[in-house]
Amino acid sequence: MKLKIKRTLIFILIITMVFSVAGCQSKPKEQEEGLFKAGKYVGEGQGLNGPIKVEVTVTSSEIKEIKVLEHKETPGVSDLAIKNVPASIVEGQGLAVDIVAGATWSSNGIIEAVTKALEQAGADINALKTLPVKQEKEKKTTEKETDVVVIGAGGAGLASAVSANENGARVIVLEKMPKPGGNTIISGASYNAVDPKRQAAQGIEDSIEKHYTQTYEGGDKKGNPELIQVLVENAYPTIEWLESMGMEFKPEIHTVLGGMWPRAHAPVKPLGTGFIDTFMNYIDEHKDQMEVMVNTKATEIIMENGKVVGVKAEGPDGDVIIRANAVVVAAGGFGNNVEMRNEFNTQWPDLTKIKSTNHPGATGDGIAIAKTVGANLIGMEYIQLLPMGDPNTGSLSGNIEQSVENRIFVNMDGNRFVDEGARRDVMTKALFEQEDAFMWVVLDSQNYPTGDEKNHFNESINELVAAKRAYKADTLEDLAAQIGVDPSNLVKTVEDFNAHVDSKEADEFGRTLYQWKIDKPPYYAGARVPTVHHTMGGIEINTEAEVIDTNGNIIPGLYAAGEVTGGIHGSNRLGGNALADINVFGRIAGKNAAAYK
Repeated sequence: MKLKIKRTLIFILIITMVFSVAGCQSKPKEQEEGLFKAGKYVGEGQGLNGPIKVEVTVTSSEIKEIKVLEHKETPGVSDLAIKNVPASIVEGQGLAVDIVAGATWSSNGIIEAVTKALEQAGADINALKTLPVKQEKEKKTTEKETDVVVIGAGGAGLASAVSANENGARVIVLEKMPKPGGNTIISGASYNAVDPKRQAAQGIEDSIEKHYTQTYEGGDKKGNPELIQVLVENAYPTIEWLESMGMEFKPEIHTVLGGMWPRAHAPVKPLGTGFIDTFMNYIDEHKDQMEVMVNTKATEIIMENGKVVGVKAEGPDGDVIIRANAVVVAAGGFGNNVEMRNEFNTQWPDLTKIKSTNHPGATGDGIAIAKTVGANLIGMEYIQLLPMGDPNTGSLSGNIEQSVENRIFVNMDGNRFVDEGARRDVMTKALFEQEDAFMWVVLDSQNYPTGDEKNHFNESINELVAAKRAYKADTLEDLAAQIGVDPSNLVKTVEDFNAHVDSKEADEFGRTLYQWKIDKPPYYAGARVPTVHHTMGGIEINTEAEVIDTNGNIIPGLYAAGEVTGGIHGSNRLGGNALADINVFGRIAGKNAAAYK
């Protein structure tokens, strides 16, 4: 009997062990059926300037790490996207993350690359794209006090802030976007100034008077002569001011598109990063006196007894109220506000579907809030378009030209149609008259001897050709075949142009700016379309950058600088004058705001 019970107990124990082992073995099977196949995976997405490659590390249940391995995005513009988007995906364990405003293409390229990597890991992509439920933070009101508040952290705003601090003021800068930079940081950054030293080294004759005349007449004599005089007289001293803070400019002077004369200075750093880095380095060194508040949108200028006394704003944690002696409005233009463009446009065809070179924050907010306190607006109908937009994005990136003097524009038939050294509005109007408002920029290897040289947007021609944003050929006939224009037309067009380079005589379009023939293969072509670039109208100011009201009086304590203002450029801005404008008048606005009590 005892033996039978013993055998029964042994049998029960064996059965228990079998089920126990089976239970233990089921855990690895559950892990195999987790969210991901554990490992490291590489994915690639399309950024603004080319592919973005990432490496994603996952466990069976978690996105552990994301590294951006390779990219060609623009320094200073894409940095925040490259840092924040991978971190947000890891933090939220999903793909439903916010893109970084001002770096949309870079953000989307990273998300695309991570998506492709996770697909290899067997992830449920649709589930990962589901928006998480966000916990609403309790909002609070923050109150601050300073000497000067600057609205906008683009070139004009930061110039104002630095100048104000140099003149003894504590400064707070409000920026609605996630990072400083504005339009300045994505610009071609050409800065017009009469510069006897650099220009003389290249045999260029120039003068303050010539710069004044070209600016005044280039805007159809609609600009304020006093403001123009301040601009041209202070352009070079302001370059010296920037250099005193460590900014570097190349020694070569060039003619920028629509600049009318070779007086444009190119920073050593790509795009407008040199300007923004210079100012931000200064601000970082004076943190005890200066603060830049990003993701903080100014909503109201506070007035008491007819005088400006501060600003109200909306920040990520709630309302912000800043009391100050003076306010500088430097929030940029409205090139990316379609409603405002259409409200004031009297010069162009409908602008609803025309893309823009501007950053997403260029929506005219500063103009709107200044108007509510009585600021006078002038020249709002003057909206500048360029013939140089990327066909897909409207941005200036991908523009293969290096200087006005050595390239031509051809239409879809392979024929020239305008003086490529003319005013920007003249060239753009001529482009609208071409089939599909579309053209090719054509030049030769003298612009790119090795192919690794950078354009004004930090892109090499080799990179643009590889990305199919530009085309390369050893003969004009082959180039014509690649871009779909009549080969005989293109050959004849180039021959006629070269003949005028030899003679230096004006051609049928009135062109007089020449450097060299287009005759050194390989040849290059890049596509371009019209794009909204600059709004010349805005807040009226005087030569001290003080804001003028609708009755012609100064608004006490209120200053403005940069594209948010009107009256300087008239109906058309010369290429290269914007960077001079924002720095010259930013410097003046900051100095005078600091002195106001």
